[in-house]
Amino acid sequence: MRKSLFVFSLCAAMASTFVSHSVFASDDSASKPIEPVELKATIATGDAAAGKAASAVCAGCHGANGVAAVPNYPSLAGQGAPYIVKQLMEFKSGARKNAVMAGMVANLTPDSMQNLAAFYAEMPPAEGKSSAENLDAGRQIYQGGITTIKVPACMGCHAPDGAGNDSAKFPRLSGQNAGYIVEALQNFRAGTRSNDPGKMMQMVAERLSDAEIAAVANYIQGLH
Repeated sequence: MRKSLFVFSLCAAMASTFVSHSVFASDDSASKPIEPVELKATIATGDAAAGKAASAVCAGCHGANGVAAVPNYPSLAGQGAPYIVKQLMEFKSGARKNAVMAGMVANLTPDSMQNLAAFYAEMPPAEGKSSAENLDAGRQIYQGGITTIKVPACMGCHAPDGAGNDSAKFPRLSGQNAGYIVEALQNFRAGTRSNDPGKMMQMVAERLSDAEIAAVANYIQGLH
């Protein structure tokens, strides 16, 4: 069973370095690091059984077992409960904009969000496969970043195995659909998604080319 307060120690150790030193603001202020962002842990107190019953309406996009069959939809199985709750709350508040999800969460209460999060957090995570094409390039970005353009290693926040960090609400990435990762990074880059703390993902994505986004997404899809 997934622990809601699980904290990946390496990720926690590297997170402050990621925020304080690795990610820089726009090119005209590259010498100024972003101020550290205070992130508080969220305890998932939901009822997984109640969440399973409520998840029927989610299955059309995210799969009955939390593994999405459509490449551009995210798999939720094994995702950290605090992260899921955060996203649902922000879909409802409008902090994260998506017309479909806005309708889906309109009648959700905080308790029902916790229940859904608890259900998906306990599901076995998706296990995807990477293609051989651009795999090495994606591995390099995920594990080492791109120092020449000040892109930090993804594993600094999302862990070497992609497990994420529940305490900081950094999502699990391992096995995630590459199509969804590509779309998410493109949205961060365009500014159409802006619910990341301290604009961390926006500042990373704006430095990545389409080819680099495709490569790291492919690597993530097969990461376990």
